[in-house]
Amino acid sequence: MMKSMLELAVDRTHTGVQLLAAPAHAPEAGRTDLRHETDSFYAITAQHLAAAEDVLLPHVRRLPDGRSHVVSYLHQVRQLERALRLLKARQYGDSRALHLRHSDVWHVMDRLLADHERMEAGHVRLLSESLSPALLGNVAAQLLAAEQVAPTRAHPHSPHTGRAGRLTHKIWRLVDTTWDNLEGRVIPTIYAQHPNRDSTFSHYLRGSRIPASATQPERTPAGSQT
Repeated sequence: MMKSMLELAVDRTHTGVQLLAAPAHAPEAGRTDLRHETDSFYAITAQHLAAAEDVLLPHVRRLPDGRSHVVSYLHQVRQLERALRLLKARQYGDSRALHLRHSDVWHVMDRLLADHERMEAGHVRLLSESLSPALLGNVAAQLLAAEQVAPTRAHPHSPHTGRAGRLTHKIWRLVDTTWDNLEGRVIPTIYAQHPNRDSTFSHYLRGSRIPASATQPERTPAGSQT
């Protein structure tokens, strides 16, 4: 069965997070000069969690037994956010996290990420069965747009849903950006789950014009070797 646009968008998010997590797993990722590996993974994951709460959960809540789905999702997200905060604390030498081993932190992180992907994929599949293709495309575009402006840090103890959650996400985005600059954290300027930001898929979701060069094969300059 062909996947909906929303399923494809969420699949790309999960793939992007996995790609960013891979180098952050390495023991040497804890070095000061390699902090950007963990910073990128942490920021992109936190942004997706906040965006999903703002965009996906209102639709999930309307599903049969939707309230139960949302409660389970939020419980799992808060666990993942706490793990993200521990990861950052250890990375930046917080005394409260120095007793944790790099491998132990990632053992928990990997389990929670896998749980989150399964849960989120299940919710998106249910949405794909109940919403029209046009609405699913709109939700996918809204999700990608929300990821670009979401907080870059995890805030497990703040409101997550409703008006309070959306307002809190906006406030934390401003605060997080300020602290990112002060700490010199390397935060991607382009959302990493779309490594091919100018792909046809991306232009379709955003409704933007596809440049002619994107649909034509690249030509080798005359006289050059291949």
